[in-house]
Amino acid sequence: MSVLAEPIVTDPDAPVTRLNPVTKIVAAFVILAGLLLTADAVTPALVLGAELLALAAAGLRWRTLLRRLVLLFVTVAGLAVSTLLFTDQTGGTVWLSAGPLHLSSQSLLAAVSVVTRVLAIALPGVVAFASTDPTEFADALVQHFRTPPRFTFGALAAFRLLPVLGDEWRTLLLARRARGLDAGRSPVRRARLFASGVFALLVVAIRRGVRLATAMESRGFTDRPDRSLARPRPLRRADWVFVAATIAVVAGATAVSVALGSWRFLFW
Repeated sequence: MSVLAEPIVTDPDAPVTRLNPVTKIVAAFVILAGLLLTADAVTPALVLGAELLALAAAGLRWRTLLRRLVLLFVTVAGLAVSTLLFTDQTGGTVWLSAGPLHLSSQSLLAAVSVVTRVLAIALPGVVAFASTDPTEFADALVQHFRTPPRFTFGALAAFRLLPVLGDEWRTLLLARRARGLDAGRSPVRRARLFASGVFALLVVAIRRGVRLATAMESRGFTDRPDRSLARPRPLRRADWVFVAATIAVVAGATAVSVALGSWRFLFW
């Protein structure tokens, strides 16, 4: 929760940061659609290279971004190891074959393909949300995607509460420690204290949620048809250029892979 609350944008005037949130979402879905059904390593590698170049224009704090990507890196490492050792693709130079374990040059190529594809698909989404203010994101959803304001701004308020709940959790732990409630080395007692702490945090979250819902209702966060936007943000030329460039990158990477003879449909 503290990582989510930590500021990550160092340059608010960076080209990617200034894009409309809708543009970033559409670009991420274009990449998802282009890479989801490919099984080769060339296409996602080229797209991933273009994404890394675009990161230089995102104006992000690299250390904080890497901390947010830790879970993604762990997942990718697990996928790489499982694909490398347990894939059903055979061929090439066999380095190890023992029971279900099969390590070869073909399995290495399959692992590289999986890793690059997952990174190329996940990275745009992470960067899009990291470089976008949550309030601007909610405004863009209501303005351009016509999402229900009641649900959208309610989700925004819930997201804003995450750092607050993190502080509440730390306060609960410190209060219990001050009263001498320590689990010590007992795993059973530790589990009980954790469960009771989660229940206490749930009670705090419900109370805060009720007060917040009442306050939002009194301020007009409803689904009225004549509702207006306080911060309208139209799509600019740079937004259309960015989406077109994303489509061109995905199409170009696919064309290069087809020309090299390495492109392969996922289910072939």
